[in-house]
Amino acid sequence: MRFLYGVLALILIGLLGVLGAFLLWGRNLPDVADLDVLEFSGQTRVFDRNGQFVGTLTPSLSSGYRVNRDLRTLDKISDYTEKAVVTSEDRRFYEHSGVDLIGVTRGLVKGLLRNDLEGGSSITQQVVKNTLLAEYNQARTPERKFKEAVLAFQVERNFNKGEILNAYLNVIYWGTAGHGKGDIVGVANAARAYFGQDAATLNLAQSVYLATLIPAPNRRYPRLEEYRPLMRNLLDRMVEDGRVTKAEADAAWRYPLTPAGWRTRYDASGKLLSATLVNEGARAANLPRAQTQVAESFLGALERDLIQKVGRKALFSSGGVRVDATLDLAAQRAAEAASRNARVPGGATLGIALTDPASGDILALVGQKYGDGIDEEWNNATQARRQVGSSIKPLLYTTALEKGWKQSDTALDAPLTGEYQPKNYSGTSSGRQVTLRYALDHSLNLPTVRLAQDVGLNDFAGKLRTLGLSPNDNAGLPLAIGALEASPLQMAAAYAPFANGGTYHEPRYVHKVTKGTQVLYTAPDTSTRAWDEQTAFLGLDMIRGVVNDLTPRQGGLGWRARIPGWDVGGKTGTTNDVKDLWFVGVTPRVSAAVWVGRSDSKAMPQNAYSGDIAAPIWQSAVSGALANKPHAAFKAPSGIEYRWVRGVNMAFKSEGGGGIGGWFRRTPAPPAPDPTPAQPEPEQPTDAPAEPEPAPDVTEPQPEEQTPAPEELPQPEDLQPTPPDTSTSTPTPATPTPAPEQPTAPPVDEVPVPEDVQPLPDDPTAEPTPAPETPTDDFGDGTAPDGTTPDGTVPDGSVPDSALPDGAALPDAP
Repeated sequence: MRFLYGVLALILIGLLGVLGAFLLWGRNLPDVADLDVLEFSGQTRVFDRNGQFVGTLTPSLSSGYRVNRDLRTLDKISDYTEKAVVTSEDRRFYEHSGVDLIGVTRGLVKGLLRNDLEGGSSITQQVVKNTLLAEYNQARTPERKFKEAVLAFQVERNFNKGEILNAYLNVIYWGTAGHGKGDIVGVANAARAYFGQDAATLNLAQSVYLATLIPAPNRRYPRLEEYRPLMRNLLDRMVEDGRVTKAEADAAWRYPLTPAGWRTRYDASGKLLSATLVNEGARAANLPRAQTQVAESFLGALERDLIQKVGRKALFSSGGVRVDATLDLAAQRAAEAASRNARVPGGATLGIALTDPASGDILALVGQKYGDGIDEEWNNATQARRQVGSSIKPLLYTTALEKGWKQSDTALDAPLTGEYQPKNYSGTSSGRQVTLRYALDHSLNLPTVRLAQDVGLNDFAGKLRTLGLSPNDNAGLPLAIGALEASPLQMAAAYAPFANGGTYHEPRYVHKVTKGTQVLYTAPDTSTRAWDEQTAFLGLDMIRGVVNDLTPRQGGLGWRARIPGWDVGGKTGTTNDVKDLWFVGVTPRVSAAVWVGRSDSKAMPQNAYSGDIAAPIWQSAVSGALANKPHAAFKAPSGIEYRWVRGVNMAFKSEGGGGIGGWFRRTPAPPAPDPTPAQPEPEQPTDAPAEPEPAPDVTEPQPEEQTPAPEELPQPEDLQPTPPDTSTSTPTPATPTPAPEQPTAPPVDEVPVPEDVQPLPDDPTAEPTPAPETPTDDFGDGTAPDGTTPDGTVPDGSVPDSALPDGAALPDAP
């Protein structure tokens, strides 16, 4: 009796476990009807925002990020291939109802013994895993296995075994072809890659070989002799299961199998005497090169978006569906040309996203580096999540401006107290107060982190979420200098409020979807107020400074993004070990982001600078998108006036507009600060993010110019740190210090544009300036961080008063 009670208790616990798992994981499951793509005959026509035809969307099956558009029905696939795959992958396929309990038991035992939850999946479960649950990216978790099983039962109720097997054969991964041809997905591509023939013509030996590759195609393909016995084993099992005769199996074993790239020799009995892989690129040579159509990256992202909004069945139903998309074909062609012409480090790729800041409309997307001979479905513009580096800084600075800070307020450029010790890129610090404008122009990390302490990380993180970004709750102070992952599209959308008066628009791909006179979908306006108009304009003024304040020899970070005749603001970004290069910026008509990096997240060369690489790509894409567009300029809202501070014409809120204190305030120094420049310790690697930026732009540099004087060196950003525990880094609140105002410039309603938008080239014949003993911080006008020139005066000729904060000048006498 006790045994019976024990069994009943175990059954009850199991039922409760299943119920709990369903309550936890069984909600919002994908629609299994999306697998019915082989029955969809419609082609969806896509038009851009101006009514120009872009292209068509055709049914496809995706395996993770891999997409197969060459779909084959069972009548166009060899019967031998179907039988070999079923015997190899799921011998009880025609007997179970989606989940093979015997196979599951075997998989659970393997999991207990080897701590590995993989194993025991039926063909139906593998279809679910590779399509409906592709976002789990092969994760071996109880949640995925549970959802996989539930959806497998649903698939079995909605489709017959032939339809399920058909989907499996079209979505299975058969290795990477290499040589620019990408992945081999689906039986049609596998037949071409490995044997150079159609899937319908595969014989038994070829079918068995392909079936034995499925578990690990990239490992097994170059080891033909080692894995040859698996073919004999599979043939014997097919005979056992009655799928082929003994004579057919023996004939297949004797067949002189020669996969692409191999040279083989067999004896009459089928024994492999020799096998040599002579051409590893043979599989790629057998595959046709994909014909890249215009806006391919956009169309792929559009398809994924519309499947979520209207479903596959509606999207690909017969009768003619029309999509009026947000794309601008001219902008798309400009972005694609920028990708083709881009100069990136070896092995690197890129992502480009252009949006309309007034609406959130996506104008152009490029997901890969074009022209590098590599065909990939992965869309870096929308799917990549990479650390953004210093391109996050303008969002922090504008959050400070919203709280009452001003560009002329100062923060200390000196090491922090506490465990977290970021550094400026140079490894040094001035030990002095610098204005926020100066700190952003030079992308200094130490003042930026101090500013984050004063602003408050919770408030900053909340602002980032308002702007469509997803900061990690435990990021800590490194968040201020780039410990955030985002896509180029997300960053372009986050910067758009600088250009539109402070409104965040969720990016959108489509305006309307129709079928005849029936409207299937109309895009809503999803917008949120991120900044008030004045604050957004002040932030815009600061990023315009990054682009326009400094020349290359003064350490300018963003000058290569300048577009003649257009207002441009933006910011560079670089992460640890130069794994990511960014430029994000705005014009009145376009907000755009460019990311450059390696798909494998490996480091690029240390001399790869975002100002030299990402900024020119951004400039090429955006200037092309603006060509032939009506000119527009940024307009200052009411309540904004300009004042000259330290030789820079800065925007401020007018008096009574919410500013705090006088024209300067500063963060107090930490206990016992080191007033001298801090030198990095040799044994300690620099762990703060930064941005190596462009060297002086000269056509024919003379040998002596290759080592310019310290005051001429660019001031790069700092590398992205590995976030430590920042709990001991205590914020030090800033105390506003009023100071007399400088002479007031009349209020303006349009942003002043520098007369010399393009920097003058350096004189290659000029003698190099002798290097001083210690580096000086030149603000572009010869002034030091305290606002004085070498002779002790500020640029307007007045004498700094040592009693005023940071050397602020007294007003002119009446």
